[in-house]
Amino acid sequence: MADLRALCVYCGSSDAVDPRHLEAAAALGREAAGRGVRIVFGGGRVGLMGVLADAALAAGGAVTGIIPGHLMAREVGHEALGDLQVVETMHERKMRMCDLSDAFCALPGGFGTLDETFEIVTWRQLGLHDKPVILVNAAGFWDPLVRLIEHQAAAGYVKPAHSGLLQVVESVEAVFDAVAAAPEPQLGPAAVDRLA
Repeated sequence: MADLRALCVYCGSSDAVDPRHLEAAAALGREAAGRGVRIVFGGGRVGLMGVLADAALAAGGAVTGIIPGHLMAREVGHEALGDLQVVETMHERKMRMCDLSDAFCALPGGFGTLDETFEIVTWRQLGLHDKPVILVNAAGFWDPLVRLIEHQAAAGYVKPAHSGLLQVVESVEAVFDAVAAAPEPQLGPAAVDRLA
C-alpha cells in the first residue's frame, strides 16, 4: 500500500492493565504522528484509547475520534481532540471508522476490541473492503487468540485462503511495515456502502 494516510486503531478503555500495553499504545500514537498518519479511534480519553490519542497529539499528530452519544459519559469522550465526531449508533461508529481509514490495527483490549476487529475482518472476508487488518501482539497478549484461530482453521471453519486476512505483528513498527507491504486496495468506497 503506497499511501497510508489514516490508521484505525481498536484498543481497550481500561487503565488497570499491563504497563507494556499502555506503552505500546503510546508508541503507536507517536509513530503514527511521526509518519504523518492520522489516528482514527473510538474517541475515549481513558485506557489505551486515551494514551494512544494523547501520545499522537503530543507528537503533533492528527487524531479523529468517533463515539456514539450514549458512550460519551461512559467512555469519557476525549473532548480535547480537534476532531471528535459524535454519532448515534455503534454501527454508525464502525462504518465511519471504516470509511475514514486506509488500514486497521488492534492493540490489546476486551470484548469491544474483539467485536470491532472481527467485524472488520469479516467485512474483508466478504469482500466489502480490502484494506489491511493487523493484530498488534503486544507482550504476547493475543497469543491465545492466535491459537484459537489456528484451531478454527484446523477444524475447517476458517478457509486457508482467509487465514491471512488478520496479520499478526509483534511490534508497533511492524504495523507500518505490514501496511506498506500490503497490495493496493482494489475496492472503492461503494463497497462499504453495501453494508448500510
